Amino acid sequence: MQELLQGITTGLRQMTWIDITAVFFAVLSVLCSRQNSVWVYPTGIISTALIVYAYVQPAVGLYGEAALNVYYFTMSVYGWYHWTHKDRRNQEVEISRTDRRELGIATGIALIGWGIIYLVLHRFSDSNVPVLDAFVSSTAWSGMWLLAKRKLENWIFLNISNLVAVPLLFYKAQPLYAFLTIFLFIVAVNGYFHWLKLYRLQPNENKP
Repeated sequence: MQELLQGITTGLRQMTWIDITAVFFAVLSVLCSRQNSVWVYPTGIISTALIVYAYVQPAVGLYGEAALNVYYFTMSVYGWYHWTHKDRRNQEVEISRTDRRELGIATGIALIGWGIIYLVLHRFSDSNVPVLDAFVSSTAWSGMWLLAKRKLENWIFLNISNLVAVPLLFYKAQPLYAFLTIFLFIVAVNGYFHWLKLYRLQPNENKP
C-alpha cells in the first residue's frame, strides 16, 4: 500500500500541462456522451490526441493504450459524421439497441483485437503488461465502435475496459489517468441508464 501511495504521489508531481489538458477534455467528452450530445466527438478528438502523445513517452510506455486512443481519434471522426448524418426522414441517427449481428461483431473485435494487440506488444514493444494493456484496448475498441453507431450497449463494453484499466494505470504510476478512468466508470454506469431512458422515450420503436 505504501508503494502504491508513493507511486500516486510521484505521478501527480510529474503531471504536465498536456496531461491536465487531456484530462479536462476527456471529462468534457464523457459528460457530453452521457448527455447524448454530439460534442462528445470534438472534445474527444482533442483529448485523445494529447493522450497518445503522453502514453508513447518512453517513461510511460503504454503502447496499447496509445494505439487505443489512435482508434478513439479515428472513431470520433467517424462517429461525428454518423451522428450528424441525416436518414431518409431527414433525422439524425437515434439511440438503438445492439442486435445479435452487431453484438457478434463487437465481441469479435474485443477477442480478436485482444490477441492481435497482445502479440504486437509482446513481440515488438518493451511493454511489461501486454496482456492487460491489450485487453483494455480491445474491449474499448468494441465500445467505441458501438458508441459511434449510437448503440446503448457501448457503455457495457467501455466499462469492462475501465474496470481493468484502473489498476493497470495505478501500476504504471499514472494516477491522474487512473482517477479519470474511475470517473469515466461512474459516468458510464449513469450514462447507460440515462441512454436507456432516452431510448424508451423515442417514438416509433419496438422496445423491450
